[in-house]
Amino acid sequence: MTTGRVIHAVVDSPVGGLTVVAGEDGALTGLYFEGHLRGPGAEAIGVRADAEFADVRAQLGEYFAGERTRFDVPLAPRGNAFQQAVWRLLRDIPYGERRSYGDLARALGDPALAQAVGAANGRNPVSIIVPCHRVVGADGSLTGYAGGLARKRFLLDLEEPAPADAGRLF
Repeated sequence: MTTGRVIHAVVDSPVGGLTVVAGEDGALTGLYFEGHLRGPGAEAIGVRADAEFADVRAQLGEYFAGERTRFDVPLAPRGNAFQQAVWRLLRDIPYGERRSYGDLARALGDPALAQAVGAANGRNPVSIIVPCHRVVGADGSLTGYAGGLARKRFLLDLEEPAPADAGRLF
């Protein structure tokens, strides 16, 4: 935990209020859903400072409007070395694509790490921006999500590419 100032804001979104948390340097340390599984306690999110998050608010708005496919806000998620490695891989999953836990384990060099990857994925403190929702079961099924499976489905549907013939009359 940082010894400096920690601030947060609540951003409205189509999936409910999102609590964004940043450290003194302004880098995001968290983005949590209402009712987030393993979310932070009130003492960990600091004081409310809505005006400090204009860029995050704008980028999330663009994302939910279908205008942004990648975020460029500074991040500082807190976790151990393995979690950090998994979270880096999550940021490399392109918008509209999915990976399995096994895919990520293989990318880390050991297919036997799939369960550990799942645990690290579940501890991702920066939901949506670090796109843990893009990770699915080996058979493509939706598996656990700290924000709930309905939100995971919503985010995946939002990112679903339009069919090639969308908008064509004939």
